[in-house]
Amino acid sequence: MKNLWAPWRMQYILGPKCHDGCVLCAPEDPALDEERLIVYRSGHVFVMLNRYPYASGHLMVIPYRHVSDITELSAEEAADLMAVTQLSCRVLRELSHPQGINVGLNLGEAAGAGIGMHMHMHVVPRWSGDSNFMAVLDDVRVIPEALVETRRRMAPVFARLAGQSA
Repeated sequence: MKNLWAPWRMQYILGPKCHDGCVLCAPEDPALDEERLIVYRSGHVFVMLNRYPYASGHLMVIPYRHVSDITELSAEEAADLMAVTQLSCRVLRELSHPQGINVGLNLGEAAGAGIGMHMHMHVVPRWSGDSNFMAVLDDVRVIPEALVETRRRMAPVFARLAGQSA
């Protein structure tokens, strides 16, 4: 039997949530950003590290407004979603030097949405060979850095690059 310890999860599970317990809703309290792994906030969306990443640095760009489908976004929200997704790609390229990046939405449970009630864009850095034997043989992913450390390194890069593109 294998045990994978994730003691940080209890704080996340018991931590503040809004909109009927949706884990993707962000309280309007920037003091909680570090705890929630939020690395950037813009006018209509925010960026959060995925707590269950496919790769180190896996980001989610999430509208503040609780909607389940991209068609429910206003034109301003959709434009901000795309602009911040582009910013996220620039940050990942500078910080992690990936050889590629997956960007995508899973709309609805049948499409693979783990949290279908609050749509979010995935931005996942990729490297040749990052699907190593651990995932293939044992359904385990190896993430080489603690999420809080990734957030500590990433948030200032978002702030700097967002300031350059503003």
